[in-house]
Amino acid sequence: MAINWFPGHMVAAQKKAAEGLAEVDVVIEVLDARCPAASVNPTINAMRQARNKPALKILNKIDLADPKITEQWLSWFNAQEGVRAIGLSCKKQGESNKVLPEARKLAPLREGPLKRLRVMMMGVPNVGKSTLVNAILNKRIANVGDEPAITKLIKRYELADGTWLFDTPGLMWPKIALETDGLLLAANHLVGVNAYIDEEVATYLAEILLARYPESLVARYGIELDGMDGPGVIEAVAHRRSFRIKGGGADYEKAAVTLLLDYRNGTLGRITVETPETRGLQLEALEVKLAELAAEALLEAEREAKKR
Repeated sequence: MAINWFPGHMVAAQKKAAEGLAEVDVVIEVLDARCPAASVNPTINAMRQARNKPALKILNKIDLADPKITEQWLSWFNAQEGVRAIGLSCKKQGESNKVLPEARKLAPLREGPLKRLRVMMMGVPNVGKSTLVNAILNKRIANVGDEPAITKLIKRYELADGTWLFDTPGLMWPKIALETDGLLLAANHLVGVNAYIDEEVATYLAEILLARYPESLVARYGIELDGMDGPGVIEAVAHRRSFRIKGGGADYEKAAVTLLLDYRNGTLGRITVETPETRGLQLEALEVKLAELAAEALLEAEREAKKR
């Protein structure tokens, strides 16, 4: 299932953000700690690297993520050139105070009233960016909601210490190269609900939980997992919760939504759905697939040349 979601307003917002990068010192990119690499926007990376801007990667929602895997991701990001990464939960009191001191470490020459620090807050929709902005400003200014793409305009705020904070709309990219990234973004409610089918996303999530967090499924739903696959988990949840459609059959859609919500709100426990290791395997598979497509295209071009 290929998931892509790129609403029209993001085209203009992306252009404005690219122009605004000329005026800032540090890009603060907010990620979801449960799927850190999948929630990295490659367009944001490309834009900041073109301007040679350092990045502070914020792994948000660490209170919902597996702490051991969060540490692996922080090491993974901190090994990248021009990148610094920290983890926090922006809804937790005082956590936002970590952000600007870390950003200043990436722009040590920006000190004093004549060299005020300028940062741009970026990230995919619904990752908690606006909540973090409000926490840093210590007031509710940025719109916050449980649906992606609430913020639609770039706004600038002056902080008490003179720092300029630019808040941008949540930005996706036109085509998600890895199919698994689309599924992970959907599982974490980072794309619009019209872009995916709940049952397909929940089935993928169930397969991850079976492989790495089976105890969470047993504890929450009291189901036997022997020989069970992803679709089997959805069916088992439907039976355990007595979800039925008219006629008496299992309501798989309601069971899928239940699993997704239990994961998203932390009812299943602290779970991270990708690791640096799984990310590496997915990228290797993508490279193989791209190489195969390139080889097929070359053969087709040669066949066409012979015909001519």
